[in-house]
Order: sequence, then C-alpha cells, then structure tokens
Amino acid sequence: MKKTILDIPVLKNKTVFLTVDFNISLHNGKIANDTRIREVLPTINYLLKKGAKLVIASHLGRPDGYDLQYSLRPVAEHLQKMVSQKVFIVDKYWFPEINQEVSQKAKQGIVLLENIRFTENERKNDNNFSKHLSCMADYFVNDAFGASHRVHASIVGIAQYLPSYAGLLLDREIRMLDKSLFNPQKPFVVVIGGAKTPEKISVIEKLLDIAGTVILGGAIANTFLAAWGFGMGKSIIDYEMIEMAKVVFWKTSRRHSALILPHDVIITTDSNQKKLITVDYNKVPSNASIYDIGPETRKYYGQLMEKAKTIIWNGPMGLFEDERFKAGTESVLKSIAGSKAFSIVGGGDTLTSIKNKDYLKKITHISTGGSAMLEYLKKGTLPGIEVLIDA
Repeated sequence: MKKTILDIPVLKNKTVFLTVDFNISLHNGKIANDTRIREVLPTINYLLKKGAKLVIASHLGRPDGYDLQYSLRPVAEHLQKMVSQKVFIVDKYWFPEINQEVSQKAKQGIVLLENIRFTENERKNDNNFSKHLSCMADYFVNDAFGASHRVHASIVGIAQYLPSYAGLLLDREIRMLDKSLFNPQKPFVVVIGGAKTPEKISVIEKLLDIAGTVILGGAIANTFLAAWGFGMGKSIIDYEMIEMAKVVFWKTSRRHSALILPHDVIITTDSNQKKLITVDYNKVPSNASIYDIGPETRKYYGQLMEKAKTIIWNGPMGLFEDERFKAGTESVLKSIAGSKAFSIVGGGDTLTSIKNKDYLKKITHISTGGSAMLEYLKKGTLPGIEVLIDA
C-alpha cells in the first residue's frame, strides 16, 4: 500500500498539487455525468479542512495542442458549486512566470490549471515541465486513478521533486480492486463491453485466470464472434485483433473458466431505422450492423450475475447513447444493482450510461477508471501508483 493524505504531517498553509481525473463527458458544453468530480470531493474537502491551498490538474478529452473546445471551464464552474471556495482557471500554465499568479490565486481559492494536455510536455513526461509543476506546491497528491496508467508529467514526473501521496479516492480504488484480484468471493463474473478491443483482449486473458465467467458485449463481442468464423455484416470489428481473440479462445479451452458471447443481437440495416430486428448471433445479414445484445442474451447474462458473489463491469453492451439500443446496457446495470454481490463498475462510457442515481447507491464501488481499471486488473499496479511513497 501507499501513504495517503492522512499521513501528511503538516497541511496548514502548505500548497498541494493535486492531480485528478476530471475527464468527463460534456453535452452542449454541459456536464453529462459528474461522478468523477463527486468521487474526488472527499480528498478536496479534507485538504481544505486541514488548511491546505490547492492547485489541481486534470486533462479533458484528447486535444491536439491548445484547443479551447477541450477547456476545463465547465468543470471549474461545476466544481465551484460543490465546494465552498472560488475556483480559478489558470491558463498558459506552462510559462515560468505563471507560478506567481498560481501562488496568489491559491490564497484566494482553488486553482484549476487549464487542460493539462494542452502542452505536449505533459504526455512526453518532460523533466523540465515536471520540475516546473513541482515549483507550484509543497506536496504532490495523486487522486487520478483513471489516468494513473499514463507515464505523464503531472502523474509520474512531478513525483521526482515532491513528497508524493495517494488521495482518498486512489487509495479506495486500490483497496477495492485488490479485494477482487486477490481475495474474490466466488462465483466471480466479469462483464466486458464497449470497444478498445486491444487493451480489453489482453486483460480478458488475465481475468480468465481469476474469474469463473467472463461475459462479452458491444464491439469486443463482435470481434470474438468474427474470430469464431461468424459473419458480422457491417458491425464494428477490430480485424487486427482477430488472431489474438482466437488465442484467447484456445487458452479458455484449457482453463476452468467460461467466456460467454451473445446468443442473440439487435440489428438494423440503417442506423436511422426505427424498426429493430432480433437475430441469432450467427444470422447477421451482410448489410446489417449489430447495435445491442438481444433479449435472450440479456436474460441469460442476468441469470449468471444473479448467482455471482463478485462482479466487475467495464463497458456498455451496445450503442447506449441511442434510446433504441440502451436495453442491453440497462439490463446489466439492473442485474448488478439488484445483486447482493461485491460489485465494481468502471469506465467512462459505463459511468455515462448510468442515468439512475439510485443504481449507483447499490453498487459496492464505482471506479473512475476505464482503461486504468483494466490495466490494474492485468498488472496489479500502475505507473502513477508506483511513484508514491510506500506505507
């Protein structure tokens, strides 16, 4: 384990550089889901209560250089409503002379640096940039679990120059995931959906060693069905991963575990078409695309989760953003919320798909990481965790 903010000896009048994951979904400039902000509030509130000054860094989206369509201003406005402090956005934070402005504004409220990926030095983990960031504070705190798989300046590089601790959210993420990795109650069911097939295929191999059942949906299921030799029509498929999927099938056959694919799927020949068709997984027409799992699959997946004592879910079952194709994702959510299992749900799209806040209360742990959660399940650690002070 790592030392946390609870182990910092003196916080009063000290400045903390706090890296968080505010990479949230925006809709017409408005926040679609503020889970990632709410989850880091315990860390922010603790630091403020102890008299610390805060400089916060986060990325949003994947900007190619300085691009204000990825500005954190909507996040700053939302955060200000949730805390009892003024939140100042500081732009052009990479200039050396900006440190004086940061110091002055940190005395008046919370400083939120504009999108940390507006400079290429962040992703390069540039040593000079890391040192520049460290000059803004006395301590570094990482509470950005969702970005801790990245070897970036505000996550890894800055830790060379400051005493570095885990935030309360990062600490909880580690403890919850460790429980599922090293001491899971069985039956253990993992549900994997969405796209990002390459990174998910590699973690499926690992999960087959510890989970009795791995359930697939979304684009990744399409790739596995194609690997099995079935025609998927015009559905999203990662053809570069077909051979890897075949390897996973082969390895599954030599384990005491099950890899479950959809029995039936929802298709249309036109994405704007109102009429939906349900077909078996092996009867997808060449001119059609799969957009969701079918009713028989939803029922079967629900039965598997009903018996589970540990459940991990990452990734939607279909194009949930479209009302016509949200049934599969909602059925998984409903099954997990209705289960008595120890449950972890994570991933940006997964969190965005959860509209009913009552469901969130019934899930043991909401992970703010998608790719980071998968990487942690695969390796048992992340670069952004390794650099922190050991407990």
